[in-house]
Amino acid sequence: MADQDQGLIVVRTVADLRRTVASFRKQGRTIGLVPTMGALHEGHVSLVRGALDRGDVPVTSIFVNPTQFGPNEDFAAYPRDEQGDLDKLTAAGCRIAFAPTKEEMYPGQPLTTVRVTGITDGLCGPLRPGHFEGVATVVSKLMLMAMPDRAYFGEKDYQQLQVIKRMVHDLAMPFEIVGMPTVREADGLAMSSRNRYMSPEERTKAVALYRELNNVAKAVRAGKSATEATRAATEALLAAG
Repeated sequence: MADQDQGLIVVRTVADLRRTVASFRKQGRTIGLVPTMGALHEGHVSLVRGALDRGDVPVTSIFVNPTQFGPNEDFAAYPRDEQGDLDKLTAAGCRIAFAPTKEEMYPGQPLTTVRVTGITDGLCGPLRPGHFEGVATVVSKLMLMAMPDRAYFGEKDYQQLQVIKRMVHDLAMPFEIVGMPTVREADGLAMSSRNRYMSPEERTKAVALYRELNNVAKAVRAGKSATEATRAATEALLAAG
């Protein structure tokens, strides 16, 4: 039985996850799931803290999900540092880390996927065929494995957050989805495991985008028309490259 005074408990099978969660349930505890693909940063840690702030026992999954990567995407190169992740989770006060293998998550030849239409037709959807289907499928599996009271997601991936909320609503899943504010670097760049891919020039451009979005919001609040504010931001972004 998991004791509430112990440190991080690492489990690798669905059966062990369910047993560990059940032991906390017997203590009258609520459960907060934090799904991740590892390579954890302060943004992920903020989700764990969000669960703790609500009194939940945080369960963080570490699984690089192959079904949400396209054939020409970075599945093989995606950063992996399990021990570093576990150290961060321990320091943050996480109680359960679920680090399954691909075979544990997708045994045999699965014939079932979850697809949310409509809100995946724009933005990232057309650029990453199959991505949101992979996300919806793995998140639904993780939630059904852990059966949390709440699941925590960053607002950085805003379309993903809306897809998950819609899936939970449409399938009458008994989970509360909690969106948490985006955590940013000192220069304003949203924290992401993939930031390490960017060159210094690309990082400068990414920061410029966030800066100009803020400038548009400030200009509109100050009385400028959205058209005028957007035009000024577009010119600034073009000048930045």
